[in-house]
Amino acid sequence: MRPSSVRPYALRSTALRTLSAAFAALLFANAHAATELNGDGSWAGFNVDANLPPYSFAWVDDEAATLSFSVTVPTGFVGRLTVVDLGISGDQFRVMDGGAWLGDTGAAVNGDVAGALQFNPEQALADSAFSRGVFTLAAGTHTISGQMIKSTSFIDPIGGGNVTTDASIGALNLTLSPVPEPSKSTSLLAGFGMLIWALRRNSLRHG
Repeated sequence: MRPSSVRPYALRSTALRTLSAAFAALLFANAHAATELNGDGSWAGFNVDANLPPYSFAWVDDEAATLSFSVTVPTGFVGRLTVVDLGISGDQFRVMDGGAWLGDTGAAVNGDVAGALQFNPEQALADSAFSRGVFTLAAGTHTISGQMIKSTSFIDPIGGGNVTTDASIGALNLTLSPVPEPSKSTSLLAGFGMLIWALRRNSLRHG
């Protein structure tokens, strides 16, 4: 949506998004064009605002520069990447890894610019109205970026048409889990197999 086509109602919602982004910036570590995302579960934020130059739906930092997150998953570990919408519910995101599609966040319930806002990622995850996605990252280096693929929409009380905010905020985090050692996995499978064999043998004896 370009500024020339934005109605007053949409301008209010955009102003609300801008205020939301400013407030969210106080909650997260500053994210810039290339930000390292640690595997300790801490949250990092991103913005989207297609109402302002360069009129893009891509994730951007506080200075409107395209934002990506550098991720390193150590050998022997698997990464769990969580992405969640914040502010007003209703937005969905496409998540990319090195420019390749990783996945989309789930469906969301359209919010209300006059309603409640959600800035806490944990609380947003607990609220089914907010879009979220969980993605698995293999060991290695990853470059995570994203874009908004669906925007919160409202009925314009003045013109009566459907209006999208075309702006959003969100957050993501990374946690790491060790991959089970092959020897342990093999032992578990072997033990399970022996248990099945013993049960079948016992069944045949009493058959």
